[in-house]
Amino acid sequence: MVTQAKPNFAWLIQPVRNLVFLHFTGYLWMRILKAINNNIVSARDDNGKEIVVMGRGIGFKCREGDSIPPEAIEKIFHMDTQNETDRLKQLFSSMPLEHIEVTNRIIAYARKILGKRLNHSIYITLTDHISFSVLRLRQNMMFHNALLAEMRRFYPQEYSIGQYALDLIAKELGARFPDDEAASIAMHIVHAEYDISLGEAVDITHLIDRMLQIVRDWNRRPLDEASVDFDRFVTHLKFLAQRTLRQDRPPAGDRAFYDAIAALYPDETVCAHCVGAYLNDAHSFLIGEQETACLAIHIRRVTAPDA
Repeated sequence: MVTQAKPNFAWLIQPVRNLVFLHFTGYLWMRILKAINNNIVSARDDNGKEIVVMGRGIGFKCREGDSIPPEAIEKIFHMDTQNETDRLKQLFSSMPLEHIEVTNRIIAYARKILGKRLNHSIYITLTDHISFSVLRLRQNMMFHNALLAEMRRFYPQEYSIGQYALDLIAKELGARFPDDEAASIAMHIVHAEYDISLGEAVDITHLIDRMLQIVRDWNRRPLDEASVDFDRFVTHLKFLAQRTLRQDRPPAGDRAFYDAIAALYPDETVCAHCVGAYLNDAHSFLIGEQETACLAIHIRRVTAPDA
């Protein structure tokens, strides 16, 4: 009896770096559809899905129907929709390869630091942003980011990714940006992380700032923004702001829970009601008793941490 050796696919996997959704069944046989430039092609996998493939020289003198050598592949972009695939092809067709490579490294770093999935549209939005920002910098057309302080305060991880990006861009592209650009890159990360639009990310940031200001005014002294309790409060406010803007009202909560917290922290409950009144007046959003109680607990922790 002859025993057949098991197939070894290591030759296929090892040369392929930083893949987006690599599946054996979908990418075992890739056929070129069209060269986008010398280093990027559109291709079709064996499931008929159009993908974008990057690798040094893979588009040079290629023809439709050619197979792509696995060892030549550096990255595969598998977007969520055909519209996104078309936008990516159009963007990459006229963009320097080094801009794309730097952005890919920034996104890979962000995914590693955050430990979560990012919306694939970031390969379009952030690449376009960075490439255009490099052009503006060289034309001395940089602008101040009005949300610099808020991004640094409310999204410290994303802002640190932005700072990493500035160092990488300076090293690889020879363009040194001011800190404002770290905040702009952080905003794109937030957009992809929470699966929201850039406009919604800006609105959420403004809303968090306004709710915190209500607590500061009530407390009549600064909050300890370096504390763990403050970080937890801001995280809570992020999701409250997102629900507010989307008018995503939670189900009715436990009245007994609210009564217990109101009795334990009466002053903080008053402050929580002030936050709720603002959300209702400005955004027609009612937070309910359970959310009010949760806010009161957070307010207590950030205003009286030792109590």
